[in-house]
Amino acid sequence: MSSTSAALPRQDPAPAPAAPPKPVAFTPLKGSDLVLGTIALSLATFMNVLDSSIANVSIPAIAGDMGVSPSQGTWVITSFAVANAISVPLTGWLTQRFGQVRLFTASVLLFVIASWLCGLAPNMGMLIFFRVMQGLVAGPMIPLSQTLLLASYPAAKAGTAMAMWAMTVLVAPVAGPLLGGWITDNVSWPWIFYINIPVGLFAAGLTWSIYRKRDPGPRRVPLDYVGLGLLVLFVGAMQIMIDKGKELDWFSSGQIIILAVTACVAFLFFLAWELTDKHPIVDLRLFARRNFVTGTLSLSIAYGLFFGNVVLLPLWLQQYMGYTATWAGLATAPVGILAIILSPWVGKNVSKIDPRKLATVAFLGFGLVLWMRSNFNAQADFTTILIPTVLQGAAMAFFFIPLQAIVFSGLTPDKMPSAAGLSNFVRITAGAVGTSLFTTLWEDRAILHHAQLTESVNRGNDTAVQMMNQLGTLGLSTEQAMANVNRMIDQQAYTMAVTDLFYLSSMLFFVLIAVVWLAKPKRGGAAGGGGAH
Repeated sequence: MSSTSAALPRQDPAPAPAAPPKPVAFTPLKGSDLVLGTIALSLATFMNVLDSSIANVSIPAIAGDMGVSPSQGTWVITSFAVANAISVPLTGWLTQRFGQVRLFTASVLLFVIASWLCGLAPNMGMLIFFRVMQGLVAGPMIPLSQTLLLASYPAAKAGTAMAMWAMTVLVAPVAGPLLGGWITDNVSWPWIFYINIPVGLFAAGLTWSIYRKRDPGPRRVPLDYVGLGLLVLFVGAMQIMIDKGKELDWFSSGQIIILAVTACVAFLFFLAWELTDKHPIVDLRLFARRNFVTGTLSLSIAYGLFFGNVVLLPLWLQQYMGYTATWAGLATAPVGILAIILSPWVGKNVSKIDPRKLATVAFLGFGLVLWMRSNFNAQADFTTILIPTVLQGAAMAFFFIPLQAIVFSGLTPDKMPSAAGLSNFVRITAGAVGTSLFTTLWEDRAILHHAQLTESVNRGNDTAVQMMNQLGTLGLSTEQAMANVNRMIDQQAYTMAVTDLFYLSSMLFFVLIAVVWLAKPKRGGAAGGGGAH
């Protein structure tokens, strides 16, 4: 999800007086231009957000076709997220260097090309490479769609414009699993990427035709090349380490040790450089602010937990509960229903009600939903799985908007773009790390439960002997019967493992309630809207 408070492109803090925000130089759009401009920007945003959720239910199919494990298949999600996190802080510099309309249109067109290449990818390595490309070019799209949309409406209708934008990004996570599941089952998984081509071309063409004369144009600004290089190095090394740790047996592998050392050293150099450079790519001094650090920490940890569970649920449903991609999509899509209904109310009242109270409602909601899921078993029916999904939508409505309000509380307008870029970078990175950690922990816990369950299947266990005899009477050989029993043990082990993680996530959400109350937001302070990303 992405904050509506990232409405202005990030600008590198410079000693010279900051230039006035670009959008105010142009009069609001009217009539058909306003309607078509809103549609074009919304479509581009919808396509971007859709792409982060549409692949979730397709991972087993992609992994199967590519000849890799489903846990390796999740690299399709994490590679996009990491690349996206790295490119978000660059939005401000790129906007000033190329112009916001040129940059937005180019981002959409490059996103279309990367989507096409993802669909054509012959193996997992190439698919991950193209997903990295897709994530890199996608970075500027969401903040610039907000900037251009705000410039299209009169100041008095800015709230309406952002409410419409938020609706778009809340509908996408609902449509993603449904559309991804249907395409995977009825066409083929590459089409989850190909559908971006007509949508992106239409959105880019319409945007350029309406907004090209409203671009302030490029200007030369300094770029923190060293900071960018260190950022890419430490985030990339950290993510590869987490993704490949399970496969390489963690620190018994020299490769993992090298990656860990590289990530730590690059991170320390990154901190030192960014705190002393005149034009840092991210303004780390923001972490000295109580509300910013508390809000960003709460938001990022919660988003990592949220996104890890979002990826894990459809994997479990398809691999061990017998769900098709379509039915997994139906089981996960309704999460957006209550979010769409309640978000406008939260956005309207976030400046009137203490955002810590609203965030507490979100964390209680997520904690309750995940506690309900921790009671799932291998016999859980569709309705049992669906109810927590629907309730989770209410927690989502109270999640992003209040926490963004805390993040931006007390900041002056010139600090907003930097704060938006940095908080989004930390949040998106946390989502990628959460996905990798959750899939790794799921495998580890399942292996443990499998070993414990297997110990009980022996000649001294009457139930096990009776089951083997029943399978024998059905004409199965001893080897076939044992394979059948092993499949049942696998289902139980992975179900117990996933419920372990649901329970752990539930407890951590309850702990986050205490963290968010360490903030002291100002009443009526800066509030940010929320959206999916």
